[in-house]
Amino acid sequence: MAESETILQVENLVKHFPIRQGILFKKKVGEVKAVDGVSFELKRGETLGIVGESGCGKSTLAKLLMRLETPTAGRARLNGRDIYRMGGSELRRLRRNVQMVMQDPYTSLNPRMTVGDIIGEPYEIHPEAAPRGDRQRRVQELLDLVGLNPEHINRYPHQFSGGQRQRIGIARALALRPEVIVCDEPVSALDVSIQAQVINLLEKLQDEFGLSYIFIAHDLSVVRHISDRVGVMYLGKIVEIGTEDEIYARPTHPYTQALLSAVPVPDPEARAHREVIRLEGDVPSPANPPSGCRFRTRCWKAQEKCAKEEPLLVLRPAADPHPSACHFAEQRHVVA
Repeated sequence: MAESETILQVENLVKHFPIRQGILFKKKVGEVKAVDGVSFELKRGETLGIVGESGCGKSTLAKLLMRLETPTAGRARLNGRDIYRMGGSELRRLRRNVQMVMQDPYTSLNPRMTVGDIIGEPYEIHPEAAPRGDRQRRVQELLDLVGLNPEHINRYPHQFSGGQRQRIGIARALALRPEVIVCDEPVSALDVSIQAQVINLLEKLQDEFGLSYIFIAHDLSVVRHISDRVGVMYLGKIVEIGTEDEIYARPTHPYTQALLSAVPVPDPEARAHREVIRLEGDVPSPANPPSGCRFRTRCWKAQEKCAKEEPLLVLRPAADPHPSACHFAEQRHVVA
């Protein structure tokens, strides 16, 4: 995988939302630093998992990659082209190449439209993708591909279960044969057994079509199952990134270690002898993050250096050969 072609390259991506006060003359009094300097690469055919607490900037990052939000700074290149400099026909091609699977299968589908119209809507926006007389067949093929009955093309979303609705959302994302799919917590609203079915479907489609996934979630076990590499976000920044084995078996950042220690263990004996890392305090406000290392206010390793100097996301061979944004990074066995 390390030798594969890079399809998406993100460099120092920043998104700050202004805070304004006033009635007639609104004055800017601050900024919410939702995403604050995120960099990573996505290989062709790879799944990059993004994990972190609620409010750390995962969904904002997804909107930036979809170009639903304009970044404050930074850039993202798809096949070598900066997506924030695209316009006209080039931007239309970007919309075809990057699609999204939404978090909530109940509100992401229009209840007034049939399943056939929902999945076929991308062909109305991009008519060059499929001739008009061939669209119904294409939609039925997509329904069959995601494990639904093609004869249900004229049914409405309320006639399907949550798992089936998410399959419809996946079929819609596949309609234009994209290269990259951004999955924004696609299984968080589903039952555990249905989660496994949807995850297996995504893996099957990836193998069949050579898709690349950005898989955003807060369930660490789901991310471990589907991801080739994992990036851990905290307060708008990626604090550690590496392969699935590096992050789960040899975590080096204190925040990653704390997250993994909270993963439920099914074995009662192992649970009784397990060390649980309990973080003190609350997550700081993204409008006023701490100086230096943003995790230092909750970190048991914090020293004076952490407040003065922001740690960079770089390789730290003394701890483990994968990037970690901690001055005192070291391996710690947390999850079997």
